Amino acid sequence: HLSIRRQRQMCIRDSVISVFAWMAGLFYLPRLYVYHSQVAPGDVRSELFKVMERRLLKAIMNPAMIASYVFGILVVLTPGVIDWTAGWWHLKMAGIAALTWCHMDLARALKGFAADQRPRSERGWRILNEVPTLALIVIVVMVIAKPF
Repeated sequence: HLSIRRQRQMCIRDSVISVFAWMAGLFYLPRLYVYHSQVAPGDVRSELFKVMERRLLKAIMNPAMIASYVFGILVVLTPGVIDWTAGWWHLKMAGIAALTWCHMDLARALKGFAADQRPRSERGWRILNEVPTLALIVIVVMVIAKPF
C-alpha cells in the first residue's frame, strides 16, 4: 500500500521522464525535417530520413506524449497539488497546448515527407524548431516561479 505522497512522487517522476523524452523528439524532428528538405525526393538520403523520422515519431515521441499526458493528469488529480484559484496554471496549459500543436503539425508533415512532398520550407522548419523551446520556457517558469 503506497501513501498518497509516495504515489504523487512516482507520478511526478514518471511525468518528468516522459516530458524529457517528448521534448527530445520535439527538438530533433524539426531538425531532421530541415535536413530532409535539403535533399531531393527519391534520393537515398531522403529514404533514410523517412525511416529516421517515422521511428522517432512512432517509437519515441507518440508514446512519450501519451505518457506525459497520463502522468501529468494523475499529478493534477492528486488533492492539494494545484491551487485552482492561481493563474499560473492557465499559462502552463497554453504551453502544453503549443507543444501538442507542434507535435500534431510534425506528425502531419511526416505524411507529406513520406509521399515525397515538402510540406514546409527549410526556413519554416527552422522557425518551427523554436516553438518547443519557447513553450518549454513558459511551462518551466510557470511551474517553478508560479508568478501569479
